[in-house]
Amino acid sequence: MTRKTIAPSEMIINPDGSIFHLHILPEQLTDRIILVGDPGRVDMVAGFFDSRTFEVSSREFHTVGGIYKGKPIMCLSHGIGPDNIDIVINELDALANIDFATREIRDTHRTLSMVRIGTSGALQPELTIGTPVIAEKAIGFDGVLNYYAGRNSVSDLGFEEELCRHTGWNPLWAKPYVVDADSGLVDMIGRDDMVRGNTISAVGFYGPQGRELRLPLANPDLNSRIEGFEYKGRRITNYEMESAPLQGLCRLLGHRAMTVCSIIANRMNNKANPNYKNAMRDLVETVLERI
Repeated sequence: MTRKTIAPSEMIINPDGSIFHLHILPEQLTDRIILVGDPGRVDMVAGFFDSRTFEVSSREFHTVGGIYKGKPIMCLSHGIGPDNIDIVINELDALANIDFATREIRDTHRTLSMVRIGTSGALQPELTIGTPVIAEKAIGFDGVLNYYAGRNSVSDLGFEEELCRHTGWNPLWAKPYVVDADSGLVDMIGRDDMVRGNTISAVGFYGPQGRELRLPLANPDLNSRIEGFEYKGRRITNYEMESAPLQGLCRLLGHRAMTVCSIIANRMNNKANPNYKNAMRDLVETVLERI
């Protein structure tokens, strides 16, 4: 059987042998990966490592590899938004499963375990600020997964259909998709101190999440409709911008992924806490212990 060879235009390798955007070498990749949005947060996470093995930075992508209690691990920042997740997951998978010397897909699949630690706004009044919420189901309003074959095979189609019906989904928007986190990772990371939720990944921070500054919204009642939505006992718990493409792409590529976010604002009671760094440090330490 002929192996698929990836053309130079489709997978760009830098002169030093690293992958195009992330600037990571194949030999630097670890099986356990912590993902964060803020490049500055990588140093906070790596501050828990017993030792560091490498560090690279390119644009918003900052990576530190190291050892934590005997476990090889790396922390990588993906920046803000689902488009960056498309870059990060495809390039991490390429590092794991494509031979950079021959550009051929490897015969043996390497599975990565990725946990994204982020911040989020709650859509249910009982979710207090500081609560960690796992995106057990992630709802993509971004459309990224719709560009890939097989999206229906990893999506909860019934959930999608009922959500579109309930909200009167605007046909100008990308069709939403709903994907599960890896159940094994959820059981490993999530315990009684975390809420198992259903998280929207929005395509932006302002209008796409129902925030109105100077521009009026096309569908100003969308958040109230989302708050009242329920499917098989599941309500939508919170907004962020990356969990759905992360979980969807990893399911298609055969990796394990989940997102857990600290609630820093409640959209229903208009409360917010910009001083959330202590809660984030506690959440990071908890995930590192359990991954």
